[in-house]
Amino acid sequence: MTAFFGNLLGGLLKLVYDFVSSTTGEIGSISHYAIAIILTTIIFRLILLPLSIYQSRSTKKMAEIQPKIQEIQKKYKNDPRTQQMKMAEVYRENKYNPASGCLPLLIQLPIIIAFFNVLRDPVRFVFGDPNLYETINKSFLWIPNLELPDPYMWGLPLIAALTTYLQSKLMTGNVKADPQVQSTQNMMNLFVPFLIFISARSFAAGLALYWVVSNLFQIVQQLIINRSLGIVKEETR
Repeated sequence: MTAFFGNLLGGLLKLVYDFVSSTTGEIGSISHYAIAIILTTIIFRLILLPLSIYQSRSTKKMAEIQPKIQEIQKKYKNDPRTQQMKMAEVYRENKYNPASGCLPLLIQLPIIIAFFNVLRDPVRFVFGDPNLYETINKSFLWIPNLELPDPYMWGLPLIAALTTYLQSKLMTGNVKADPQVQSTQNMMNLFVPFLIFISARSFAAGLALYWVVSNLFQIVQQLIINRSLGIVKEETR
């Protein structure tokens, strides 16, 4: 399945690259290839936008009913059967499916992995001809070649880590959880950006560029969603 999506997304990147290279000149040290990665990432996130909005709404709904769930868990901690029945009633009354928060992520995962593979192997999925790929300019600002890792660890690797942290905080900041779950979440909010930082130092800089642009898109998206859902909540009081 990832190969299927890889061919589709590779074709999209090639289409964007051909359009950019035929209509605009390269801006300083920003190559057509870099611009194509940025634009394709934005298009890619727009395609996944409905799933992201659905996931955010599901997370918001879970945050709203979480106090009731915690009260039931505490009240019926010695009666698991009644606890499950009461929790099911809360889910039903609020029209919430506990699996709804995971489903969009499971759908997106093979697509995200496919796009990751496209940028890891652009000759196979995008350009087809290795000679053609070797001739194109792949620079981006201080990075001479997006096929190689960023020469400065404070560059895209650090930006990728920081934007990952901000994005995860926006996703989980409004969700109230018990102290143990919250502690685990806080640890993950630090561990995942650190993992991204270490990985981005060894991966091709084109992957880090994709990750940064994707994170920035999701940060803006989440700010808008949080604001709109907040407004909706105020209007329904």
